[in-house]
Amino acid sequence: MSKKKGNVLIIDDDEDVLITAKMILRNQFEQVQVESSPKQLEKIIKSKSPDIIILDMNFKTGATNGNEGLFWLRKIKELDPEVQVIMNTAYGDIQLAVECMKDGAIDFLVKPWEKEKLLSTVRNVFDLKESKKEISRLEGTSKVLENDIRSAKGDLLGDSPAMKNVFSIIEKVAKTDANVLILGANGTGKELVARAVHSASKRNKKPFVKVDLGSITESLFESELFGHKKGAFTDAKEDRIGRFEMAKGGTLFLDEIGNIPLNLQVKLLSALQNRSISRVGDNKIIPIDIRLISATNKPVHDLAADELFREDLLYRINTVEISVPDLSERKEDIDLLVNHYLKFYGKKYDKPNVKIKKETLSKLKKYSWPGNVRELQHAVERAVIMSSTNDLGPEDFLIRATKASNPTHSNTLKVE
Repeated sequence: MSKKKGNVLIIDDDEDVLITAKMILRNQFEQVQVESSPKQLEKIIKSKSPDIIILDMNFKTGATNGNEGLFWLRKIKELDPEVQVIMNTAYGDIQLAVECMKDGAIDFLVKPWEKEKLLSTVRNVFDLKESKKEISRLEGTSKVLENDIRSAKGDLLGDSPAMKNVFSIIEKVAKTDANVLILGANGTGKELVARAVHSASKRNKKPFVKVDLGSITESLFESELFGHKKGAFTDAKEDRIGRFEMAKGGTLFLDEIGNIPLNLQVKLLSALQNRSISRVGDNKIIPIDIRLISATNKPVHDLAADELFREDLLYRINTVEISVPDLSERKEDIDLLVNHYLKFYGKKYDKPNVKIKKETLSKLKKYSWPGNVRELQHAVERAVIMSSTNDLGPEDFLIRATKASNPTHSNTLKVE
């Protein structure tokens, strides 16, 4: 049986107890530490981050009232509320046990204990702690995914040669765990490509977690990605898991990765190289299991050449690159996209019979679409909402003028 990846600390003034407990537990847990005095507790908790502490109730010779144990129990919970404390005493006092539970102890052992009793107690407490951590992670992930799902719109569509090439790369890379870098202008559908890779991968039953790096301030970068401990900074009122932990077993999508300042690129590179993170305000190392997909609209290779983007980070994130074409490079897809959005928004706005005139579609294909698929989507949505008939004409599309036209917005379709 493999050892549990836990850290157990035993504090007792009886040397025999320490030796026996360590011998029993070291075959079950990766780290077992013993201390004869609780005076180093603060230092140990900050440096070692124990999962479980087995704490003696009395340290002074002749003491039996348990006051010392209660004092250090409260101290432990003050330093790290998530540490699970098992009280250990030679004096089985039910009232004392109740008081310990009220102050945060998870269980109570009476010495002398049998080997199986010690093992089962510590194992059960550790499993409970891990379950609580997983519930917390899932709750945090659920909130993020709900927001992401609400914001994620559309499907990745296209029959053009340019899009068939994109689909071919997606099919090949999705079967692997290779890191993917998606390049393309705003509105081309980079997030949809990322979601398509995840959906076709072996990780598709696990979370797809998005991070919009363009909207995260430098001060919150580490907290957002790696999480933080309560009290790590002024507004850290509770423990919080980061996006790396949320994406456990699944895909982490770093959107707008080209916007990260150089000083933060180092922190991201370190996490990816070591496959581990630490929450802000905590020294505990947390292994990460994610598939990384990144995206940017910036010329990241040029940025690397100008030393504005770390070359080693670029190599790390772009095992495979996918370039998403502008809509102007695949105008043969406009029919498919328009009909898709007509059906979607016709249903949404209770206009199921809405159609588009052939001459309107022809003119849509002549427009340059600087905002790409996103601009087309919004244009169709507005046309469905504002049209007084079921046949959409050029007058129903509010599309910004091209440079050759009046630079102000027009109520009719403007083309090159």
